[in-house]
Amino acid sequence: MKLIFRYLGRYKWSVLLVMAVKLLGTMAELALPYILEHLLDKVVPLGRLGPVIFWGLLMIAAAIVTRQLNVTANRRAVENAHNISYDVRQALFHKTVNLSGGQFDAFGLPSLISRMTSDSYNVQSCAQSLQTLCVRAPILLVGSIIMALTMDVRMALIMCVMAPVLILVCVGVSRFGIPLYNKVQQRLDDVVRIMREDITGIRVVKALSKEEYEKGHFGAANEAMARSDIKASAIMAIPGPAMQVCLNIGLTLVVVLGAYRVNGGEMDPGVILAFLTYFNMIMMGVMGLNRVFMMLSKASASADRIDLVLSAEEDQTTLPAENCPAPGGEEFIRFEHVDFSYGRTDDPTHEGFAGAEREKCLYDISFALNKGESLGIIGSTGCGKSTILNLLMRFYDVDAGGVFVDGRDVRAYEKDDLHRKFGVVFQNDMVFNDTLRRNIDFGRGLEEQDVLDAVADAMAAEFIGELDAGLDYVADIKGANLSGGQKQRLLIARALAGRPEILILDDSSSALDYKTDAALRKAIFARHRDAAVIMVAQRVSSVQSMTNILVLEEGRCIGYGSHAHLLETCPAYRAIYETQMGSMT
Repeated sequence: MKLIFRYLGRYKWSVLLVMAVKLLGTMAELALPYILEHLLDKVVPLGRLGPVIFWGLLMIAAAIVTRQLNVTANRRAVENAHNISYDVRQALFHKTVNLSGGQFDAFGLPSLISRMTSDSYNVQSCAQSLQTLCVRAPILLVGSIIMALTMDVRMALIMCVMAPVLILVCVGVSRFGIPLYNKVQQRLDDVVRIMREDITGIRVVKALSKEEYEKGHFGAANEAMARSDIKASAIMAIPGPAMQVCLNIGLTLVVVLGAYRVNGGEMDPGVILAFLTYFNMIMMGVMGLNRVFMMLSKASASADRIDLVLSAEEDQTTLPAENCPAPGGEEFIRFEHVDFSYGRTDDPTHEGFAGAEREKCLYDISFALNKGESLGIIGSTGCGKSTILNLLMRFYDVDAGGVFVDGRDVRAYEKDDLHRKFGVVFQNDMVFNDTLRRNIDFGRGLEEQDVLDAVADAMAAEFIGELDAGLDYVADIKGANLSGGQKQRLLIARALAGRPEILILDDSSSALDYKTDAALRKAIFARHRDAAVIMVAQRVSSVQSMTNILVLEEGRCIGYGSHAHLLETCPAYRAIYETQMGSMT
């Protein structure tokens, strides 16, 4: 809840204005039964039309003022709540895109999505209720009791006894509601995860005719979330019937006792009518408080989940150069005895904690690369090829050893300064729902000639030229209206357009034919000869022209050198070559 109050504080004057207007509106509402009682018991018996009209008009005026003040307050509260929700989503998105690779893995993409959507919506609803219901409900409750005490103390005692009982029921139940709603949000994470996986892989699901299987998989997660939600809602619904019973008992006592006292001449009839109205107001106040407690329970769980992300401390701070080890050589890129494992965290309170000790995925990796040179990385799936790229760009930090760029440990760079050196095409990289030009430029403000040169170097000019709109052709989400080869060439153009010092191509030519792949590599080495090029590939033909080739197996280097050298010294590389290219004769 601290998060909600923290963001409410940004709009404190607007929030205070809403609460003040809501307070005035509620007080005007409380005056209505009092005016009615005075009109019936004091003015009507006088038998004069003038006072009756005056007090009648006063009632109408109070009703109009009540409505207008409440409408004004509600509209301003909605605006404040939307602003708060906007700020929360902005902060959450900013924090999410700046999480380290390890933190992102720990929270999980589905969980981050649900925090950005359903959790932020719960915070918005709570922020709105805190400005309106949290003012109106207690004022109706307390104000009705006070107004009743001014009319008849004995009758008001009934209300004084009922109100604390109802409040205790609400508070007691809400203590159980927060952890239950937290469980609901965790179940929602599972639903989002499965839904995202199935939608992303819908072609595989259809190709294998596993629609019914995945329906069952999703149905199980959806049912688990529904059960958790039903359990939480059932617990939080307990106060409603209990309140209704208590209020009906109180209402009955008011009618019976009031009728007895009116019959005995101890109380005027108008007081009973006023008391019944105030009792209804108490009922509205208590029910409003019940809604507030329900919303607070749900929003508290959501706010805690959001705050867990926002308060996550940066675990990849820039280190002073003097605190970083010096590289053992002068090469532009250098890995020195690097060990690494995914999933490491030393914080047992973190959602992603799974123990500090994890099986390594890289063991004692060392290599070096100068500008103008190229490195090919090849090996079986899961051997650590992409992990090397992640460490080079400092998406993760090494467990041991060092990664150096231009003579400095990557941990000594500001992240933006480091990443500006790179042009990257990752596996399954993203094509955005935008024009091809903007997909290539990607907000960098590149010159038109740089974009055109990159398109030509990436062998994309031919297919883009055949499109009616050319570079202004709009790609669908994830490039659904482009072929696999077209998407890869578009992504390579994006990487080349910034003329990077380091060009990384992670299995980026798998959808290209051999002729296009060869032409692409030739263009890169001809026009970007000053860049250090690292290419991860499954095909020997893509890496055999590289200055050096790194052969990985289960996270270990089992071969390093030129193509000719590896054919002589590395049986695993030779086996890959012979399988793909045919036996050497």
